[in-house]
Amino acid sequence: MQTAFETLTFEIKDFAAHVTLNRPETKNAMNFKMVAELYTIFTGLRDRRDVRVIVLSGANGTFCSGGDIKEMRDHPVPAHESGVNLDKMLRACNEAAQVVIARVEGAALGGGFGLVCCSDIAIASTTAQFGLPEVRIGIAPAFISPFVLQRLGLTRSRALMLTGRRFDGTEAQRIGLVHQACPPADLESCVQQHLDDLRQCAPGAIAAIKALLFAVQDVPLDASVAYRADLLNRLRGGAEAQEGMMAFLQKRPPAWVDGGA
Repeated sequence: MQTAFETLTFEIKDFAAHVTLNRPETKNAMNFKMVAELYTIFTGLRDRRDVRVIVLSGANGTFCSGGDIKEMRDHPVPAHESGVNLDKMLRACNEAAQVVIARVEGAALGGGFGLVCCSDIAIASTTAQFGLPEVRIGIAPAFISPFVLQRLGLTRSRALMLTGRRFDGTEAQRIGLVHQACPPADLESCVQQHLDDLRQCAPGAIAAIKALLFAVQDVPLDASVAYRADLLNRLRGGAEAQEGMMAFLQKRPPAWVDGGA
Protein backbone atom coordinates (compact mmCIF):
# COMPACT_ATOMS: atom_id res chain seq x y z
CA MET A 1 0.00 0.00 0.00
CA GLN A 2 0.97 3.66 -0.21
CA THR A 3 3.57 4.63 2.40
CA ALA A 4 4.35 8.29 1.57
CA PHE A 5 1.78 10.85 2.68
CA GLU A 6 1.55 14.64 2.74
CA THR A 7 -0.14 15.12 6.13
CA LEU A 8 0.84 11.92 7.96
CA THR A 9 3.85 9.76 8.68
CA PHE A 10 3.34 6.02 8.35
CA GLU A 11 5.53 3.13 9.40
CA ILE A 12 4.99 -0.55 10.10
CA LYS A 13 7.12 -1.93 12.94
CA ASP A 14 6.72 -5.61 13.73
CA PHE A 15 2.94 -6.19 13.94
CA ALA A 16 1.91 -2.53 14.43
CA ALA A 17 1.30 0.33 12.01
CA HIS A 18 2.30 3.69 13.48
CA VAL A 19 0.36 6.63 12.03
CA THR A 20 1.30 10.16 13.10
CA LEU A 21 -0.83 13.19 12.26
CA ASN A 22 1.80 15.54 10.90
CA ARG A 23 0.68 19.12 10.38
CA PRO A 24 2.51 20.64 13.35
CA GLU A 25 2.15 24.18 12.01
CA THR A 26 -1.62 23.84 12.65
CA LYS A 27 -1.30 21.64 15.76
CA ASN A 28 -2.25 18.75 13.49
CA ALA A 29 -5.60 20.21 12.49
CA MET A 30 -7.51 17.84 10.27
CA ASN A 31 -7.91 19.12 6.71
CA PHE A 32 -9.55 17.35 3.76
CA LYS A 33 -6.19 15.92 2.67
CA MET A 34 -5.53 14.39 6.09
CA VAL A 35 -9.00 12.87 6.18
CA ALA A 36 -8.43 11.30 2.76
CA GLU A 37 -5.01 9.97 3.74
CA LEU A 38 -6.32 8.46 6.98
CA TYR A 39 -9.11 6.79 5.01
CA THR A 40 -6.51 5.38 2.61
CA ILE A 41 -4.57 3.88 5.50
CA PHE A 42 -7.54 2.31 7.27
CA THR A 43 -8.94 0.79 4.09
CA GLY A 44 -5.50 -0.24 2.83
CA LEU A 45 -4.85 -2.22 6.01
CA ARG A 46 -8.27 -3.87 6.08
CA ASP A 47 -7.05 -7.24 4.77
CA ARG A 48 -3.57 -7.16 6.32
CA ARG A 49 -3.44 -9.81 9.05
CA ASP A 50 0.29 -9.22 9.54
CA VAL A 51 -0.74 -5.85 11.02
CA ARG A 52 -2.69 -6.33 14.26
CA VAL A 53 -2.54 -2.80 15.66
CA ILE A 54 -2.77 0.78 14.37
CA VAL A 55 -1.27 3.34 16.75
CA LEU A 56 -2.53 6.89 16.14
CA SER A 57 -0.52 9.80 17.52
CA GLY A 58 0.26 13.43 16.72
CA ALA A 59 3.52 15.20 15.87
CA ASN A 60 5.23 17.67 18.20
CA GLY A 61 3.32 16.77 21.34
CA THR A 62 -0.20 17.47 20.06
CA PHE A 63 -2.70 14.79 19.03
CA CYS A 64 -5.15 16.86 16.95
CA SER A 65 -6.52 20.37 17.47
CA GLY A 66 -9.70 19.61 15.49
CA GLY A 67 -10.78 20.55 12.00
CA ASP A 68 -8.89 23.07 9.88
CA ILE A 69 -10.95 26.19 10.54
CA LYS A 70 -9.54 28.16 7.60
CA GLU A 71 -10.44 25.39 5.17
CA MET A 72 -13.85 24.85 6.80
CA ARG A 73 -14.68 28.56 6.62
CA ASP A 74 -14.04 28.76 2.88
CA HIS A 75 -15.22 25.35 1.61
CA PRO A 76 -18.36 23.26 2.11
CA VAL A 77 -17.98 19.92 3.85
CA PRO A 78 -17.62 17.18 1.20
CA ALA A 79 -20.61 14.97 0.50
CA HIS A 80 -20.70 11.35 1.68
CA GLU A 81 -19.67 10.11 -1.76
CA SER A 82 -16.42 12.03 -1.59
CA GLY A 83 -13.20 10.27 -0.67
CA VAL A 84 -12.39 13.04 1.80
CA ASN A 85 -15.65 12.75 3.75
CA LEU A 86 -15.03 12.73 7.50
CA ASP A 87 -17.85 10.27 8.18
CA LYS A 88 -16.32 7.66 5.86
CA MET A 89 -12.94 8.01 7.52
CA LEU A 90 -14.35 7.77 11.04
CA ARG A 91 -16.31 4.65 10.11
CA ALA A 92 -13.19 3.11 8.60
CA CYS A 93 -11.30 3.85 11.82
CA ASN A 94 -14.11 2.64 14.05
CA GLU A 95 -14.51 -0.65 12.15
CA ALA A 96 -10.86 -1.29 11.28
CA ALA A 97 -9.83 -4.95 11.31
CA GLN A 98 -6.98 -4.00 13.64
CA VAL A 99 -6.92 -2.79 17.23
CA VAL A 100 -6.76 1.01 17.01
CA ILE A 101 -4.81 2.66 19.83
CA ALA A 102 -5.05 6.42 20.29
CA ARG A 103 -1.90 7.81 21.94
CA VAL A 104 -3.05 11.22 23.14
CA GLU A 105 -0.97 14.15 24.36
CA GLY A 106 -1.58 17.86 24.02
CA ALA A 107 -4.93 18.75 22.47
CA ALA A 108 -7.61 16.32 21.29
CA LEU A 109 -10.38 18.65 20.19
CA GLY A 110 -13.28 18.39 17.76
CA GLY A 111 -12.35 15.90 15.06
CA GLY A 112 -9.41 14.74 17.17
CA PHE A 113 -11.87 14.02 19.99
CA GLY A 114 -13.87 12.03 17.43
CA LEU A 115 -10.82 9.93 16.51
CA VAL A 116 -10.34 9.10 20.19
CA CYS A 117 -13.97 7.96 20.34
CA CYS A 118 -13.38 5.64 17.38
CA SER A 119 -10.33 3.98 18.93
CA ASP A 120 -10.45 0.60 20.64
CA ILE A 121 -7.92 1.63 23.28
CA ALA A 122 -7.22 5.26 24.21
CA ILE A 123 -4.19 6.13 26.33
CA ALA A 124 -3.71 9.76 27.33
CA SER A 125 -1.28 11.93 29.17
CA THR A 126 -2.82 13.30 32.35
CA THR A 127 -2.08 16.78 30.96
CA ALA A 128 -3.81 16.20 27.61
CA GLN A 129 -6.68 18.58 26.85
CA PHE A 130 -9.99 17.31 25.49
CA GLY A 131 -13.03 19.23 24.33
CA LEU A 132 -15.77 19.79 21.78
CA PRO A 133 -15.36 23.51 21.06
CA GLU A 134 -17.61 23.67 17.99
CA VAL A 135 -20.47 25.40 19.81
CA ARG A 136 -18.13 28.27 20.72
CA ILE A 137 -17.46 29.09 17.05
CA GLY A 138 -21.05 28.71 15.90
CA ILE A 139 -21.03 25.18 14.46
CA ALA A 140 -21.86 21.67 15.71
CA PRO A 141 -19.84 18.44 16.08
CA ALA A 142 -22.07 16.94 13.43
CA PHE A 143 -19.97 14.17 11.90
CA ILE A 144 -18.42 12.95 15.13
CA SER A 145 -21.65 13.07 17.19
CA PRO A 146 -22.67 9.37 16.77
CA PHE A 147 -19.24 8.19 17.87
CA VAL A 148 -19.19 10.55 20.86
CA LEU A 149 -22.63 9.31 21.91
CA GLN A 150 -21.54 5.68 21.62
CA ARG A 151 -18.51 6.38 23.76
CA LEU A 152 -19.94 8.64 26.44
CA GLY A 153 -23.72 8.28 26.35
CA LEU A 154 -26.33 11.02 25.99
CA THR A 155 -25.95 12.70 29.39
CA ARG A 156 -22.22 13.38 29.18
CA SER A 157 -22.29 14.07 25.44
CA ARG A 158 -24.90 16.79 25.69
CA ALA A 159 -23.05 18.56 28.50
CA LEU A 160 -19.75 18.53 26.60
CA MET A 161 -21.23 19.44 23.21
CA LEU A 162 -23.37 22.25 24.56
CA THR A 163 -20.71 23.93 26.69
CA GLY A 164 -17.49 23.31 24.75
CA ARG A 165 -15.60 23.08 28.02
CA ARG A 166 -12.13 21.52 28.14
CA PHE A 167 -10.89 18.88 30.56
CA ASP A 168 -7.70 16.94 31.14
CA GLY A 169 -6.63 13.33 30.71
CA THR A 170 -7.43 12.43 34.31
CA GLU A 171 -11.07 13.45 33.85
CA ALA A 172 -11.13 11.79 30.42
CA GLN A 173 -10.33 8.49 32.12
CA ARG A 174 -12.91 9.10 34.85
CA ILE A 175 -15.74 9.58 32.34
CA GLY A 176 -14.68 6.68 30.12
CA LEU A 177 -13.39 8.62 27.13
CA VAL A 178 -9.93 7.09 27.52
CA HIS A 179 -8.97 3.80 29.10
CA GLN A 180 -5.78 4.95 30.80
CA ALA A 181 -4.28 8.28 31.83
CA CYS A 182 -0.62 8.36 32.79
CA PRO A 183 2.03 10.98 33.54
CA PRO A 184 3.48 12.52 30.37
CA ALA A 185 6.86 10.84 30.90
CA ASP A 186 5.18 7.42 31.07
CA LEU A 187 2.97 7.72 27.98
CA GLU A 188 5.23 5.77 25.63
CA SER A 189 5.79 2.95 28.12
CA CYS A 190 2.02 2.69 28.70
CA VAL A 191 1.46 2.29 24.97
CA GLN A 192 4.20 -0.33 24.85
CA GLN A 193 2.51 -2.30 27.63
CA HIS A 194 -0.62 -2.56 25.51
CA LEU A 195 1.44 -3.59 22.48
CA ASP A 196 3.03 -6.31 24.61
CA ASP A 197 -0.43 -7.57 25.53
CA LEU A 198 -1.56 -7.50 21.90
CA ARG A 199 1.45 -9.54 20.83
CA GLN A 200 -0.29 -12.44 22.58
CA CYS A 201 -3.47 -12.00 20.51
CA ALA A 202 -4.23 -13.90 17.33
CA PRO A 203 -4.44 -11.69 14.19
CA GLY A 204 -7.46 -13.40 12.65
CA ALA A 205 -9.30 -13.45 15.97
CA ILE A 206 -8.74 -9.70 16.38
CA ALA A 207 -10.34 -9.02 13.00
CA ALA A 208 -13.21 -11.43 13.73
CA ILE A 209 -13.92 -9.87 17.12
CA LYS A 210 -13.96 -6.36 15.63
CA ALA A 211 -16.56 -7.53 13.09
CA LEU A 212 -18.50 -9.36 15.81
CA LEU A 213 -18.84 -6.25 17.95
CA PHE A 214 -20.57 -4.31 15.19
CA ALA A 215 -22.62 -7.27 13.96
CA VAL A 216 -24.29 -7.93 17.33
CA GLN A 217 -24.51 -4.38 18.68
CA ASP A 218 -28.15 -3.40 19.21
CA VAL A 219 -29.34 -6.66 17.58
CA PRO A 220 -31.81 -8.88 19.50
CA LEU A 221 -30.18 -12.03 20.89
CA ASP A 222 -32.40 -14.37 18.86
CA ALA A 223 -31.52 -12.53 15.66
CA SER A 224 -27.77 -12.90 16.18
CA VAL A 225 -27.42 -16.34 17.74
CA ALA A 226 -26.92 -18.17 14.43
CA TYR A 227 -24.22 -15.69 13.41
CA ARG A 228 -22.48 -16.05 16.76
CA ALA A 229 -22.53 -19.85 16.68
CA ASP A 230 -21.31 -19.95 13.07
CA LEU A 231 -18.48 -17.54 13.83
CA LEU A 232 -17.24 -19.58 16.78
CA ASN A 233 -17.37 -22.80 14.80
CA ARG A 234 -15.57 -21.28 11.81
CA LEU A 235 -12.82 -19.89 14.02
CA ARG A 236 -12.54 -23.10 16.07
CA GLY A 237 -11.94 -25.17 12.94
CA GLY A 238 -9.39 -22.78 11.45
CA ALA A 239 -5.62 -23.15 11.49
CA GLU A 240 -5.14 -20.18 13.81
CA ALA A 241 -7.42 -21.51 16.56
CA GLN A 242 -6.05 -25.02 16.19
CA GLU A 243 -2.54 -23.64 16.72
CA GLY A 244 -3.72 -21.55 19.68
CA MET A 245 -5.47 -24.43 21.40
CA MET A 246 -2.56 -26.81 20.78
CA ALA A 247 -0.13 -24.22 22.18
CA PHE A 248 -2.33 -23.89 25.27
CA LEU A 249 -2.36 -27.66 25.81
CA GLN A 250 1.39 -27.88 25.22
CA LYS A 251 2.03 -24.91 27.55
CA ARG A 252 3.95 -22.92 24.92
CA PRO A 253 3.38 -19.57 23.18
CA PRO A 254 1.39 -19.78 19.92
CA ALA A 255 3.25 -19.06 16.71
CA TRP A 256 1.99 -15.47 16.32
CA VAL A 257 3.61 -14.34 19.59
CA ASP A 258 7.04 -14.54 18.01
CA GLY A 259 5.87 -13.19 14.67
CA GLY A 260 4.86 -16.44 12.99
CA ALA A 261 1.61 -17.04 11.14
